Order: sequence, then C-alpha cells, then structure tokens
Amino acid sequence: METFVQLVVNGFGKGAVFALLALGFVVIFKATEVVNFAHGSLVLFGGYLVVATRETLGWAGAAVLGVVSAGVLALLVERLLLSRSRLADPFSLALLTIGVDVIITEEIVRRLGVSLPFIGDAWDAQPVQVGGVTLFRTHLVAMVVATVLITAFFIAFRYSNWGVAMRAQAENKEAAALVGIRSSRVTATAWLVAGLLAGVAVLFIATQDFSGAGLSRGTHSIALAAFPAAILGGLDSTAGAIVGGLTVGLVDALSTHYVSFAFAKSAVFLVMLVVLVVRPSGLFGTRESTRV
Repeated sequence: METFVQLVVNGFGKGAVFALLALGFVVIFKATEVVNFAHGSLVLFGGYLVVATRETLGWAGAAVLGVVSAGVLALLVERLLLSRSRLADPFSLALLTIGVDVIITEEIVRRLGVSLPFIGDAWDAQPVQVGGVTLFRTHLVAMVVATVLITAFFIAFRYSNWGVAMRAQAENKEAAALVGIRSSRVTATAWLVAGLLAGVAVLFIATQDFSGAGLSRGTHSIALAAFPAAILGGLDSTAGAIVGGLTVGLVDALSTHYVSFAFAKSAVFLVMLVVLVVRPSGLFGTRESTRV
C-alpha cells in the first residue's frame, strides 16, 4: 500500500509537469487552431540557456532567463513565421512548426554534444520521507509550482481582458474581430504563455528524479508526451489539459513500476487511443455537430 501511495504521489508530480505542457498545446490551439509541434524544442531551448548561464547568473537567475527566453522564442516563431502565413490552413502551419522544431532541436543537441547536464539543482535527487513513503522532492515542488501557475492562468483566463478575448476568439473569430478584438494580439500572447510554461516544465524534466537523464534529445521526447495528454483531455479544453496531464503522469508512474519502463511509453498512447475510440474529441473537448 505504501508503494502504491508513493507511485500515485510521484505520478501526480510528473502529471503536473505534463499538465503545464499540455496547457501550452491547448492555449495555442484555442487561439489559432494550430497544433504546435515545436513545443519540445521550446523546452530544450529554455533548458539549454539554463545550463549555459547558470555558472554566471547562478541557478535562480539562469532559470528565470531560461523561462523568459523560451517564451520569447515562442513569440518570435509566431510573429516571424506563423503570422506571415495567416491565409494558410492550420494543417500547413502545423507542418511549419515541425520544421521549426527540427531546426531548433538539432542545433541544441549539437551544442550539448555528449554532455547530459541535470538542471534541477535546487531540488533534484533529494527524497523526502513521510512515514514509510519515500517521495521525490522534484515531484513535490512540481505539484506546488504547477498548482500556482495553473491557478493564476485560470484566474487570468476567466477574468482578464486577454482571457475574455481568447474565449471570444475561440468561440467565433469573425464575431470577435467585429467587436474590436485584435486577433494578432491574442495569438501572440497565447504563444508567449505556452513558451513560458515550456520553460518552467524543463526545470523539472531534465532532473534525475523525473527522467533519470539530463538535458538531451530524450528531454524533447518526454516533452512531446504531453501531446497525448492534450489530446486525451481535449485539444480545445484548458481543464482537459490538466486532467490529461495528471492521467498521463499516473499511467507512466504505475506502468513503469508494475510492468516495465519500456511499456510505460506505449501505455500512455494506449490510454489515449482507448479514450479517442469512445470520445473522439477527448474527455472534455467540444464535440463537432454537423447539420444534414
């Protein structure tokens, strides 16, 4: 029983990070109807800057720089590339993000070389004993940070002008434009927010507790595991991103322990497929209705 409790708590810790990443997918999709396959490269970029500057700025300063830079890079991708292709359909823009992802990822992997640095210096590999349960500090910190950020996001999404504008644009882009909502501003902000969330997530992903490996191509693969989380919850549902992220984290933790590490990666996609067979729009996604 103690082992199960430990796995559940650690699974929620991983799930909190996946939820942050899935929320980034959903925010961009709601604003643009584009699936951002460059999300993994934003994670790598933020992590690389932390590694490159932490000796000069200290861990805290490097972490802030990495998070902010990931957000700025996402904003630049949207402003310099996607905003100039507004007449392209969402599928073409999704392919464009794949190209961006390959370029950024390969350059960062080249710069990293054979080094696989851990970057969660403030909490990595420091377990906490609670009764007979051993909990990883990384997962506990991830849950606290994710709770704060997600709460702040939902408050802004519900009450701020940006949140109202995004919900209006997601509901009806043409009607939103008619009442004075600037689509370009909403879209740019959505990419910025998604990039910032990616920058925060890498601080936990590239740790010994979370992945057992430092910053590498594997970090990119782990970040893309948030895509099934977004699909599972529903690509147009912010609440679904949270549920999907936590589900992926739990499935990963439980299947790794009770089956195998290799199966855990497949288990996440198996759960996604089962959900999509029952609900093609995801658990909380909006069902499309067609009149005949």
